[in-house]
Amino acid sequence: MADALHYLELTELAARLKARAVSALDVTRAQLDRIGTHDPELDAYVHVTAETAIADAKTADAEIAHGRYRGPLHGVPIALKDLFWTKGIPTAAGTTLHRDFRPSEDATVVRRLKDAGAVVLGKLQLTEGAYSDHHPFVTPPKNPWNADYWPGISSSGPAVATAAGLCFGSLGSDTGGSIRWPCAANGLTGLKPSWGRVSRHGMFELAASLDHAGPIGRSAADVAALLGVIAGHDPNDPTSLVDPVPDYLAEAKQDVRGLRIGVDAAWNSDDVDVATQRVLTDAVDAFRALGADIVDVQFPDVMQAIADWAPNCAVEAAVAHEATYPARKDEYGPILASVIEAGRALSALDYQKILLRRLALRGQVTALFETIDLLLIPVHPFPPVTLAMIRTLGEQPDLIAKMQRYTCTFDMTGHPTITLPGGASADGLPIAFQLVAAHLDEAMLVRAGAAFHRVTSWHCRHPALPWRR
Repeated sequence: MADALHYLELTELAARLKARAVSALDVTRAQLDRIGTHDPELDAYVHVTAETAIADAKTADAEIAHGRYRGPLHGVPIALKDLFWTKGIPTAAGTTLHRDFRPSEDATVVRRLKDAGAVVLGKLQLTEGAYSDHHPFVTPPKNPWNADYWPGISSSGPAVATAAGLCFGSLGSDTGGSIRWPCAANGLTGLKPSWGRVSRHGMFELAASLDHAGPIGRSAADVAALLGVIAGHDPNDPTSLVDPVPDYLAEAKQDVRGLRIGVDAAWNSDDVDVATQRVLTDAVDAFRALGADIVDVQFPDVMQAIADWAPNCAVEAAVAHEATYPARKDEYGPILASVIEAGRALSALDYQKILLRRLALRGQVTALFETIDLLLIPVHPFPPVTLAMIRTLGEQPDLIAKMQRYTCTFDMTGHPTITLPGGASADGLPIAFQLVAAHLDEAMLVRAGAAFHRVTSWHCRHPALPWRR
């Protein structure tokens, strides 16, 4: 019985656990069995923490039975991107350099998940240092919809595991698109919060001012449940914000009547493929039918921000890796090493100019949200991306810029976004779109995402395993 639950939304499973219609122990054991069956082909997990997961599931069942219910994550099996410190468990951040690192404490977000009663199944694979490519000695996770297609970066493992029913939700990170690309590629819902909404304490850095920790799930309600636990100020991270955390699950029950959704028709169609444009059009029609007002807007030019993202990230990555690079240069893969080298070579003057341009763009985007509540845009302008296409990116800088157009912009400004499945390609692969909100208005994203899910079923589609060869 428990095995048949693997594609339930996290919030649906939570209701059954609370009602004691199913036990956390049975669900956890079924998840571990499913991981054992499918992950040898999918390669989503780095470490499976079966022993502690079983123990935590037993504790959750006992607490729920005695009326000590901790909330919507209590007894729910989830998993973590392997850049969040997990006490006593190897945490390598996709590197070989840190493969023996066992943190002496949990990252703040991990501690909060555990305090909420979540059952942690293990650690999930990612690209090296959360940049753009897996270390040469690491086997990349495979897209469960079709192994010939890109699973997304850098939260490749979290998205693959969640899409394949190997966990009920996961925690990822986003520096240039690393929650949104994998969610789009795997048919999932992902939320990149505002910068500062979620603590980064105990999280391996790629680029400190661009890094965001956020949830990956199957629905807007799922990411609402996860975000509600991990969000909030943390004294161990002075950059985390003190603003109160809304009841995101309550927001997921609200309608969108009267909300102003901005659409820049020119930006959304400039070299955007037909299938993606159809997804955007269908999303606009759905929100209009739900009572939202569609507003024509003109988004600021982002070409400079896209050009600035790579050197900005490179400088901050060089700082993050200063203790081990160049001292242990030979242990780095070529892509991450080249990024760090570029960061070490950039002048302070050029870096300061980037920071000033970022502030200006942030101000322009903030001003736009005085006139709208949400912005509707693609995740990237392509249909689902093949691995063959990804292998050519190093030779096609224009293609990289197109891929980053709708993602890294909002890491540069720090505004929150939600990725929602909105359609499928001719081959049946997922296509997604994004909603962007004002700073710290993740509640608006959850509200709109949940409303969209109530009238569509794209988020209910799941890959058939074993995946197609």
